[in-house]
Amino acid sequence: MLKLEEKNLTILKYATSIIALLIIFTLILIFNRFGEIPYSPLTTPDDWRAMQPYLELTIFSNTIIFVQPTSTFFVYFLGVLTIAIGLQIIRIRDGHKSRLWWGIALLLWGAGALFAGTSYQAFSYELKCAGRAFCLWTSWWEVVYLMLSAGSVNAMMMAQAHSCATEKWRKVMSIYAFVNMVLYIALTLIGALIPIEFLISFELMLIFFAPNILLFFIINSWRYYQNKKRMDIALLGVWVSLLIILAAYYIYFLLGITETLWEHGVWFSENDVLHIGLIVWMLYISLIVARHVKDITRTSLAN
Repeated sequence: MLKLEEKNLTILKYATSIIALLIIFTLILIFNRFGEIPYSPLTTPDDWRAMQPYLELTIFSNTIIFVQPTSTFFVYFLGVLTIAIGLQIIRIRDGHKSRLWWGIALLLWGAGALFAGTSYQAFSYELKCAGRAFCLWTSWWEVVYLMLSAGSVNAMMMAQAHSCATEKWRKVMSIYAFVNMVLYIALTLIGALIPIEFLISFELMLIFFAPNILLFFIINSWRYYQNKKRMDIALLGVWVSLLIILAAYYIYFLLGITETLWEHGVWFSENDVLHIGLIVWMLYISLIVARHVKDITRTSLAN
């Protein structure tokens, strides 16, 4: 009887989450004011096409501008691969809630990559420029990507809570994850509906979630120092490699290598550096982390 009640409660939570997401998407679609945030500096559709590689595709007698085809391949491949790995981890969870949350985190991350690739790369012209005098700075696809990223990072917090924290700290981390996600999504919605550019920016997302990654690094460093567990060194590899990938992205961007290569007909950008790095990162999670992550036990606590 108790198990049945718990199952019904879980179903209710999932149903409530789905309804909440549908409401959020509806608000974004109906009331967004992205049209009031032009791309800076002001960019015409012709300027947009001149800035980056693109293909003209004819589908059912309609011409579609498909932007950054190679970059689109990398980000879509990342999205599909990440979703597949998330499903794999959920399949082999063996009752471990930490693995379940890792699987959820990767499902959200993968979905976010698909949304981001659609708006930042593949159909950026169609979504932001087509039929306009000046291109827009963002689209609802990117806002959804930001919110999915919020869910992903906080699902990782839940995974860490179940694999690395005592019961007391697990509750604290769970509350933090929930508050962090709700607050971020609320700010993102405000930014989309008013609009306020900073509230729907990549920079704000980093401000919100950099402390999470730092906390993960500290937790696993301390646990490995104390217990020398394989799980903690595997998780340390996740956080260190992520920082290396992000550093490579920003160095490539700041050095202006993308523009130099594009001038010589080589379509390889800082986003490609990021996405290829993340593809390797996801394979590491699949091959190494998924095998070692387990829920914390009383025995491990005693040790």
